[in-house]
Amino acid sequence: MDRRNFFQGSAAIAASGLAGCASTAPVAAAGQPLFEVPRVALPIVGSAQVFPVRRIYCIGRNYAAHSREMGSDPSREPPFFFQKPTDAIQHVPAGTVADHPYPQLTKNYHYEAELVAVIGKGGRDIPVGQALEHVWGYTLGLDMTRRDLQRFMGEQKKPWEIGKSFDHSAPIGAVHPVAMTGHFTRGAIWLKVNGQVKQSADLSQMIWSVAEQVSQLSQANALFPGDIIYSGTPENVGPLVRGDLVEMHIDGLPNLSIRIT
Repeated sequence: MDRRNFFQGSAAIAASGLAGCASTAPVAAAGQPLFEVPRVALPIVGSAQVFPVRRIYCIGRNYAAHSREMGSDPSREPPFFFQKPTDAIQHVPAGTVADHPYPQLTKNYHYEAELVAVIGKGGRDIPVGQALEHVWGYTLGLDMTRRDLQRFMGEQKKPWEIGKSFDHSAPIGAVHPVAMTGHFTRGAIWLKVNGQVKQSADLSQMIWSVAEQVSQLSQANALFPGDIIYSGTPENVGPLVRGDLVEMHIDGLPNLSIRIT
């Protein structure tokens, strides 16, 4: 089945604002909390406010060459999404190099450089032509992956959440409002390890644009303010070892750097 016809015939397309989604939100239980759960939020560039993070969505295999290197056919595969827990976020301030711990259980730890869209207006079944109205800002992030665990679980035909959803698996920069940057439809994205270029592509090479991702995702889940979407990684993902310096770049955003410890 052609990827771009996969979602045709789904629920009728109708934009829905935040108020329309509010009734689907879980109702908080009354009473004193037994303990406090830390709030996860990202700094907003140029503001004293912060951006609270509700859910982290990630799209898989959204650049054709990366899809092929992962053993898929990008001409036939429909888009798919997975999630990371919000406490996987590791904020990396611009101009710093953050220590990033090599995780447990893996011997094949991979980088994946990605543009991240942040949602400021909720909705269901959002038309592509209106999807960017729901994007409040952008940043850049790394979708860190325990590749050996992901592949092993895939071979077992079991969920491979353990390969993607773990502590510190979402290094990310501060949020840049669309009013400051505009929307990202093209521009260089690259990643270096110890100064050597490993990933290099253009955002225009995405199979599914940010607008299409918002639209498709909103057909499966109501989107809410605070949701963020990792928009896929270019080809040439690869392993890291302790001591490696990782630097990521997207045109129009400050670089993000981590050192594997």
